[in-house]
Amino acid sequence: MITTLEKKTSASMPPTSSITLKVNGATKQMEVEPWTTLLDALREHLDLTGTKKGCDHGQCGACTVLVDGKRINSCMTLAIMKDGAEVVTIEGLAKGDALHALQQAFVEHDAFQCGYCTPGQICSAVGLLSEGKAKTADDIRELMSGNLCRCGAYSNIVAAIQQAMGTATGAGEGRAKR
Repeated sequence: MITTLEKKTSASMPPTSSITLKVNGATKQMEVEPWTTLLDALREHLDLTGTKKGCDHGQCGACTVLVDGKRINSCMTLAIMKDGAEVVTIEGLAKGDALHALQQAFVEHDAFQCGYCTPGQICSAVGLLSEGKAKTADDIRELMSGNLCRCGAYSNIVAAIQQAMGTATGAGEGRAKR
C-alpha cells in the first residue's frame, strides 16, 4: 500500500524549455533544463568555451558576457531568463581576423598572464566602455572590481582599457615593470 507521504515525495524531473538566443550574431535555439545557467548553456550546449567557469558564485567575473549590451555574470543568470536576448561572448568580439580594440590593447599591454580571467576581463571592459562612466584609472579600477585576476595583471589591464578609451597618455605608461 502506498502512503500519502510516498505520493508526495515521488516527483518527476521538470521538462526542458526551448529557448532562443542571438549569440555572437547567430540565432541559436536549444532545449535547456530550468536550472541551466547561461554560462552552462553557452559552454555545454553551444560549445563556446571562451567564457570561463571560475567560482560559479558570481564573485570572480571569469564568466562575464554581454547580454543586450550590458555586462553580466553568466553563472548567476538562468538561461531561460534570457530567452530572446542578444548575447556576445569573447568569441564574438573580433570581426574576422581583426581583433576588437580591447583585445588588441590587452595584447599590446601584456594584460594577461595565465589568461583564464582574460575573456571575462575583456567582456567586462567592453561593457564598461559602453556604459561611459569611467573617466580615470581609479574609475576603471572601481568599475572593474568584480573581475578578479589571480596573476595580478591589474596595472596592465587598466592600461589596456585606458588605451581602448583613448585616454592613455603615453606609450608604455601604466605598464608593469619587468
